[in-house]
Amino acid sequence: MTTPDLEALPAIPKDAQGPVFRAPWEAQAFGMALALHARGCFTWKEWAARLAEEIATATARGEVDDGSRYYDYWLATLEKLVAEKRLVLTDELLTRKDEWDRAARATPHGQPIVLPPSR
Repeated sequence: MTTPDLEALPAIPKDAQGPVFRAPWEAQAFGMALALHARGCFTWKEWAARLAEEIATATARGEVDDGSRYYDYWLATLEKLVAEKRLVLTDELLTRKDEWDRAARATPHGQPIVLPPSR
């Protein structure tokens, strides 16, 4: 499997060393997409096209494309691809998303978020 071409992605926040993340969840979402690509779950061309589509849809809704929501779009793309390819069932994904939200809200700022084990 080839390494994905990060230059092919629209407006990825990066510096000279590579991608820049403002929060740990952004790096985790980034890593999950790379891992699924490495496992052959989707091509990089497919990923880049879907991410661009997600950003275009948000722009059409009137959202400003200033880069601040880039990883929100990244995560939305990841969730949709995972569901469409049935890598995780929709109910499982929604349950885990809810567990993540509850754990994040219950975790003091600066502390790692701990999720309950998957069922």
